[in-house]
Amino acid sequence: MLPSRDEIKIGVSVSIVQKQDQRTGNLTRGIVKRILTSSNHHPHGIKVELDEGQIGRVQNILQ
Repeated sequence: MLPSRDEIKIGVSVSIVQKQDQRTGNLTRGIVKRILTSSNHHPHGIKVELDEGQIGRVQNILQ
């Protein structure tokens, strides 16, 4: 199950799938800089921007 928007906080470490990686499922790790999805749930994951500028949908929250 994908994390909801209220589980994702600025500064937390996450794995995202970027648009170009959706077919391969290749995940990118990073720190959340901005949360871009306004609704609490999205069927493909909450869209975020990472510190290094990548944009994608959150698949996991890392500890």
